[in-house]
Amino acid sequence: MIEFKDVTKEYDNGTLALDEVNLKIENGEFVFLVGSSGAGKTTVTKILMREENVTSGQVYLYGEDITKISQKEIPYLRRKMGVVFQDFRLLEDRTVYENVEFAMRIVGASRREIRRRVPVVLNMVGLNYKAKMLPKELSGGEQQRVALARALVNNPSILIADEPTGNLNPKTAMEIMEILDNINQMGTTIIMATHAKEIVDVMKKRVVEIRDGKVVRDEVGGEYNVQPV
Repeated sequence: MIEFKDVTKEYDNGTLALDEVNLKIENGEFVFLVGSSGAGKTTVTKILMREENVTSGQVYLYGEDITKISQKEIPYLRRKMGVVFQDFRLLEDRTVYENVEFAMRIVGASRREIRRRVPVVLNMVGLNYKAKMLPKELSGGEQQRVALARALVNNPSILIADEPTGNLNPKTAMEIMEILDNINQMGTTIIMATHAKEIVDVMKKRVVEIRDGKVVRDEVGGEYNVQPV
């Protein structure tokens, strides 16, 4: 479903973020992207979302080379994806329900569909009883659950998570990982960039290590094992 073929990304300042990366991710996989800061993990996710484009190479999503799509096509590409960040990025003046509802409104969902779908995903992340609360009234873990619900509400086939547990304590982080695991078991492909050794070691998923812009390790059931630079 996702394939990077000889992908190189060099930024304008001369930084070589990715160096001839080859990577294939199948439907329904759960993949950890690991590596030290600056290794290239976030560049992989940005290229997938077309926040950045490659310097050379191809990136295929469902058989289409997304490096060649136009700016007008990028919003439609992103509708196939849900994205969760370390810093939540919630709308502070809107309730939990309204934050999740907003993601459906921007893709043109009907009111009827919104009323049906939002409670379903809030229940999925265990927050249906806090639908009327504002983000500032929630714990960090609850805010990340809202972010997860927002990412899932349009039923994406791919979920990209960039350090989603980075601001959470270990117990809360594992609760978020349990939700992600459940989502993956329902068929959603998950790609998660992380530094969280404990999580990677416990989850026993596929681990792809990037070092200096190259894939240096790719194993199923692997551990973190990233050597400090």
